[in-house]
Order: sequence, then C-alpha cells, then structure tokens
Amino acid sequence: MLIITAFFSSILALIFYKLSINVIRLRRKYKVSLGSPKKHKDLEQAIRAHGNLSEFLPIGLILLACLEINHLPKIVVFMCGLFFLIGRYLHATSFLKEEINSSNRVLGMKITHWSIILMAILNIITVIVRVIL
Repeated sequence: MLIITAFFSSILALIFYKLSINVIRLRRKYKVSLGSPKKHKDLEQAIRAHGNLSEFLPIGLILLACLEINHLPKIVVFMCGLFFLIGRYLHATSFLKEEINSSNRVLGMKITHWSIILMAILNIITVIVRVIL
C-alpha cells in the first residue's frame, strides 16, 4: 500500500483543485474561454500557478511512490513528501495575491527542485544497492 503517497497526493490534489477553481472563476469573470490575454494579469498568474503545479506533480508523486514501493524507511518517504508539498504550497500560494510574492515563489521552486533531486538520488541508490546485493 502506498499510504504516504496517498496522503501527500490527496493534499496536493486539493491544492490543484483550488488553483483550477481560481482559473475557472477568472475565465468566467473576463469571459475568456481559451488562452491568457496579457491584459488580465491575474488570469495569467492563475493559469501559470495551476500549470506549474500540473507540470511538477507527476514526477514528484512518481518518485515518492517509488521510494515507498521500494520500502525506504517511512520517515524518509514522509520527509521527502513533506518537502515536496511545502515547495509546491509555497509556489502556489505566491501566485494567489495580486502581486506575486517573489521570495515565496523562488523558495517554493528551490524546495521543489531539491526534493525531486533528493528523491531521484534515493531511488537510484536503492536500485543500485538492490541490484548489487
């Protein structure tokens, strides 16, 4: 069972849902069905916040699930999931204000990237150790 992955993917799904509702609300407000007109900065921000999360979710959750399937210690898997969640949360919420919170956006991306790198390295080490042993 992928209990830890299920936990984090569910929280991230709720963030994803919130971001998608923001896009829908602004599209209705401005009567824009496709694209992101430059004259509506808030719509463009909402689209990118949602898009960025959707771009990073698959790889982050796949790597997390692999860690869990490969039976790494639960605390390690949980901490990797927590770092990924924190990174995605900081990045997503940086777009929810009228002016983008650049420091949270950058911090969110750094934490996201480092969590992905960490999970990838842990998975590579796990595979190498299991193949050698």
